[in-house]
Amino acid sequence: MINEEKVAFISDRYDEILSAMSDPVVAADNERYTKLSQELGEITPIVEVIKARREAVELKEEALELLSSGEQELYDLANEQLSDAKATIERTEEELMVLLRPRDPRDDRSVIMEIRGGAGGEEAALFASVLFDMYKGYAMAKGYTVDIVDYNDTELGGYKELVFEINGKGAYSRLKFESGVHRVQRVPETESGGRVHTSTATVAVLPKAEPQDVVINPDDLKIDRYRASGAGGQHINKTSSAVRITHIPTGIVVACQDRRSQFQNRDRAMEILQSRLWEMTRSSEKDAEDSERRAQVGTGDRSERIRTYNYHQGRVTDHRIGLTLYKLESILGGDLDEIVDALTLDAVAKEEKEGQE
Repeated sequence: MINEEKVAFISDRYDEILSAMSDPVVAADNERYTKLSQELGEITPIVEVIKARREAVELKEEALELLSSGEQELYDLANEQLSDAKATIERTEEELMVLLRPRDPRDDRSVIMEIRGGAGGEEAALFASVLFDMYKGYAMAKGYTVDIVDYNDTELGGYKELVFEINGKGAYSRLKFESGVHRVQRVPETESGGRVHTSTATVAVLPKAEPQDVVINPDDLKIDRYRASGAGGQHINKTSSAVRITHIPTGIVVACQDRRSQFQNRDRAMEILQSRLWEMTRSSEKDAEDSERRAQVGTGDRSERIRTYNYHQGRVTDHRIGLTLYKLESILGGDLDEIVDALTLDAVAKEEKEGQE
């Protein structure tokens, strides 16, 4: 349900900001003008949806009046207008439910993603590569950048494991529902008999931590340096530029080999370690707060199968919300918005239901 009071408040605030920014006194105050500009940028997307919804409501009322007038020559036109207006109202209200929800403070963060081949051997490693290409395509479509941090590849071009960053404002808000077990059903490239196999890969998504989020004691770290290597153990450089950092108190191990410089790899590995420690702390706190809810609806962690990609039927099914789409090729190319939007809307609906209980 849309919070109409909040809608009215945001609309009024938008007008207030525009009015203030046109005042020469405010324009001369650089600090205040900058803050207003930032606030305007944050609420403008919401106001645009509010306006679209308002216009659709007006068109709906106009169409209903035409239909009740009994003018037969306008009946088809009014009916079409009514149908379009209802569709727009439904779409904009779904968007508003998402836009008006209490924001996760981490939503604007970049993300660190980890993909690991699961059950299925070489086929699972190849599927991990397919998932990486899917996320890379999605990132490119969103204007994000992708940087590989560490990998363990195979002779056939798959990945036993792969760690990479997707950098861009809002990346976490769009990718945070991807954590879990992804399952593929297809005839493997390594299969000569043409039989369909089922393989899995796990995906983990971490919001990228900032240095102030986690303070790490240097004495708690063990740092090893080694040569970066490619598939089959072939060294891709002759210097010990790769870095492996072990956080002794937790046993977390992070490696980075994708940068030429040892110092660059060390800095990148520290970023990953900070994000893992930050997520560990956050998860512990969250477990304490809502263990009962997690028992009822599931943890959403990597142990759960969240999605199946069926090549024979050309379908993708997200098991958490029962969504099935027959556009496998498009989704694997990075067209994830329909799934992401549905998962986001489902999360908002659950939050609203919990708030009412």
